Amino acid sequence: MYIPKDYLAADKKEILNFIRTYSFASIITVKDNFQTASHLPFVVTETENEIILTSHFAKANPQWKQITNNNVLVVFTEPHAYISPQYYDSEINVPTWNYMAVHVYGKGRIITEQKESFAVLESMINNFEKEYKTQWDKLPMDYKTKMLKGITAFQITITDIQATKKLSQDKKETEKQRIISAFEKSSHDNEKIIASMMKQNEIK
Repeated sequence: MYIPKDYLAADKKEILNFIRTYSFASIITVKDNFQTASHLPFVVTETENEIILTSHFAKANPQWKQITNNNVLVVFTEPHAYISPQYYDSEINVPTWNYMAVHVYGKGRIITEQKESFAVLESMINNFEKEYKTQWDKLPMDYKTKMLKGITAFQITITDIQATKKLSQDKKETEKQRIISAFEKSSHDNEKIIASMMKQNEIK
């Protein structure tokens, strides 16, 4: 990913928090010079030595067959907001966009063992809706096993993370404050979040 120096995000904790918050991402693979993308929820776990993403494909989606051939790319993005030149001191300016994005590269591994596949599903339940776990535990095992046969669980061991946050770092303080003030009053959630991110970035 092209990342201008001013927009480089390097704080590991911040990046992992971003992945956890905006966990619905695009996974991109390449086969025979052809790109394939799917949109999936991911769970990120960190050990002493590794950072791992887990998720699952529908078994009918043939992309799962490609994740072990080459490094895969997973793109996490959101939120984003249009920045009008009305916020700048000079009229000699153009519109732009504020956003944060994380590109994750890694080695894919297909999970074939039933117990480990169930563990992936349950980690996703615990991550996205803990309350559902009680209902899940009551489901008949033959039903859960049948559902499991319809998916392909996998994990990605991360080999590289590239992150950018473009939050008007190159603008004057008065201009940034003008954007923050306008976005905090906005009816659009993305603009409110960008305002919050801009304020947090100013603190660092």
